[in-house]
Amino acid sequence: MAGMPTCADWKQVTLGEIADVVGGGTPSTKKIENFGGTIPWLTPRDLSGTHDRYVERGERNLSQQGLEESSAKLLPTDAVLLSTRAPIGYVALAKNPIATNQGFRSLIVRGQHNLPEFLYYWLKLNTEELERHASGSTFRELSGSALKDIRLSLPPRSEQRAIAHILGMLDNKIELNRRMNETLEAMARAIFKDWFVDFGPTRAKIEGRAPYLVPELWNLFPDSLDDEGKPAKWTYSEIGKEVQVVGGGTPSTKEPSYWGGGEHHWATPKDLSRLTSPVLLSTNRKITHAGVNKISSGLLPIGTVLLSSRAPIGYLAVTEVKTTINQGFIAMICNKRLPNTFVLFWCYENIDYIRSISSGTTFAEMSKSAFRPVSVLMPSEEILGVYDRLIRPLYVRIVTNTKENKTLDNTRNLLLPKLMSGDIRFREAQQVILAAT
Repeated sequence: MAGMPTCADWKQVTLGEIADVVGGGTPSTKKIENFGGTIPWLTPRDLSGTHDRYVERGERNLSQQGLEESSAKLLPTDAVLLSTRAPIGYVALAKNPIATNQGFRSLIVRGQHNLPEFLYYWLKLNTEELERHASGSTFRELSGSALKDIRLSLPPRSEQRAIAHILGMLDNKIELNRRMNETLEAMARAIFKDWFVDFGPTRAKIEGRAPYLVPELWNLFPDSLDDEGKPAKWTYSEIGKEVQVVGGGTPSTKEPSYWGGGEHHWATPKDLSRLTSPVLLSTNRKITHAGVNKISSGLLPIGTVLLSSRAPIGYLAVTEVKTTINQGFIAMICNKRLPNTFVLFWCYENIDYIRSISSGTTFAEMSKSAFRPVSVLMPSEEILGVYDRLIRPLYVRIVTNTKENKTLDNTRNLLLPKLMSGDIRFREAQQVILAAT
């Protein structure tokens, strides 16, 4: 339980005793000169997605005038940035001097015996404790005075460092894998765009530029564009003719036989909203055999490309588990000419057009009947085969990294409360990490 000492040499203290609490602010948005400067400025939204422990900037910067005309303060490196309203509990460490808006109460750790990294992990573990101290009717907010009064058990500096080190090792690997995935995905998207959107090899041939692909691949590309401006002999088709397009559904949530003890994954767009790479390994809810039988598309095979078709349109992932889906998706089973490595990046390139042809009064929705006729440019089978053989290893590596991150994340979540309570110590935690990796 938060605040209760567990080890003889751990001290019970309040956050106010070990850190200064500093609020933030927003300058007048009517003065454009308040923004666009060089001072990084953070809002809770900047921490709403996946981010590293250390944050260096948000979407917007303040000018010196904007900083001076608001209640925002320039926080030092290693300040612990904590969102205290809408929502409560986003936490990060400042990688460099940074300011925040009023949605934060940041902590500047005092004293050489206290480590910001330890406090960062303690706050991540104790979100419910923070919530309990919040107040407000319109929205919940954790005041600076309430934050200062929250109690915690503080180990000696050496143990704080050991705890932060062991958890940091896991986070470092997670961050490394995530960044590697971003690089691999960017590489794959760049190749797709060059070959199938910009027609780079064909245009290079037309302009007499030197080949930038190996000869056996270079020779597969046409050396001219036809009257439609596409590579000669490439043809247009419809996406619904090149993949099997299906939708999903939601069996009655009032029927226990559809949900109780379910063993099959059942995806909603919310499952995709949390992904850090376009790989679906699990879902928040599961469904029974009886429930699967109530969904016309049934259990979709591994390798299906999922596109959220409403609220919002545009989340994308490839299934790495057999799954059912709700009605918020267009699913593309790639059992015809186009491989899923092509379909995924084709969707990325065409998402703006797909959104533009969606309809709906309450919210935009892309129907299967409107999606199936969407035009897709078909290169030769040889180029498709070479493309898939080139991109497939990048995708497989992304899947491997994503699976490893899931294991690492579970390990960190297992160790965090045990380390913070003193139930296990550094050497025991090392053994858990070695077993997990």
